[in-house]
Amino acid sequence: MLARHLAAFGALTLLVLGDVMLDRYVHGEVRRISPEAPIPVLRARTRRSVLGGAGNVAENAVALGAKAVLVGLVGDDAAAAEIIAALAGRIGDGLVRVADRPTTVKTRFVSGGHQLLRLDEEEAAPAPAATEQRLLAAFRAALPAADVVVLSDYEKGVLTDTVLSAAIAMARAAGKPIVVDPKRERFEAYAGVTVLSPNVLELTRATGIQANDEEGAARAGEAALAQAGAAAVLVKRSEKGLTLVRHGLPPRHVPTRAVAVADVSGAGDTLVTAFALALASGADMPEAALLANIAAGLAVAKQGTATVSRAELAAALHREEVLAIDSKVMEMDAALAQIAAWREGGARVGFTNGCFDLIHPGHVRLLAAARAQCDRLVVGLNSDASVQRLKGPDRPVQNAAARATVMASMAASDLVVIFDEDTPESLIRAILPDVLIKGADYTIDQVVGADIVQSAGGRVALIALEQGHSTTGTIRRINAGL
Repeated sequence: MLARHLAAFGALTLLVLGDVMLDRYVHGEVRRISPEAPIPVLRARTRRSVLGGAGNVAENAVALGAKAVLVGLVGDDAAAAEIIAALAGRIGDGLVRVADRPTTVKTRFVSGGHQLLRLDEEEAAPAPAATEQRLLAAFRAALPAADVVVLSDYEKGVLTDTVLSAAIAMARAAGKPIVVDPKRERFEAYAGVTVLSPNVLELTRATGIQANDEEGAARAGEAALAQAGAAAVLVKRSEKGLTLVRHGLPPRHVPTRAVAVADVSGAGDTLVTAFALALASGADMPEAALLANIAAGLAVAKQGTATVSRAELAAALHREEVLAIDSKVMEMDAALAQIAAWREGGARVGFTNGCFDLIHPGHVRLLAAARAQCDRLVVGLNSDASVQRLKGPDRPVQNAAARATVMASMAASDLVVIFDEDTPESLIRAILPDVLIKGADYTIDQVVGADIVQSAGGRVALIALEQGHSTTGTIRRINAGL
């Protein structure tokens, strides 16, 4: 379940190095056109300021329950004072202050939810050598406490060749995953990062390959992998979702979640932050991409540069997982394809089986213990006809569809397959699980499929059963009126 990764965010620290800016919003209303020129006249009503760029990555990390340290460049001006005040007590301050460079500020003028104009105040020249060394010193000081690094490149002069190469080398030497939001025209400068996350325009420009559709995104992603020497490329395809490209594995396409889009400002920061934290929490890359995709969907539904809170994401994940219950129940062909995809990602697949009629605590504990033996647990479920042959004409109490729904709703089960035979031997032979799990009321020589699994290099695990619980006993007590 994706929620288990979210629960781990509170113990993580994200270190972000990149272009820090202040996003200002002037909201008002337009009632007339200026007599001086054919432009609208905005009557200002409210003003607000939020951290933007790399600062928005840090803000999202904190909103998601993690700690964050921000390393970047600001001037000696009012905008810098606002940024520093926003960090106080919330985000680790690794900012380098320089007197001869203005803080980057983007001011958006908004009416009725629509931007009329954006004013950019910035100095985008590469940081001079002395400033580079100060940035690297701040990064080096923060790195030991970090669990993951995000490089947030808006081409405002912080991530120079020198800073990039040194920061990547330090993070790699420290064993920290590195996720990059790139803006350069080519990706060689990001050599050695873990994950590169460009949007379609950035990817097309860097590789010369149109990345608008799934096939193009996959081909361009492969080219970007070669350019950057990254472990993976996560392509942000806006309303079309994400494409994850890794060496030697088929591309994974994650469709976008249907949302009402209010503003895409900062949604990429939310996505990269959620992906980086999920990766640091132990999620595999497809899981991290799915979690990040859901977070980005929440962000674009908000006006302006916005963050997504841990509570909001938890609620969205709950909705996703409720909707995903039925998708866990699969026919054989679909199940085998899903299992193959898990194995491509390095997952160990476990298998257990049963009638699972009238779920009781013994079932719950067996499944939880079985899931602990593997990365993904497949549950084989006897069909109604199979249960009748094994248990008698009055069983099952619940039909296969009901039992499969209950099984799929349990956190321990990742996939449910109904089989019609008396034993799951043919199912086990098709899946060839890495771990075959049964209750300890069996011995290994009594476990159906044990020889098949062991011959293929797998193992059999026997789980101690909780005493005093059985479906047959429950039915007997019901019939006796107890």
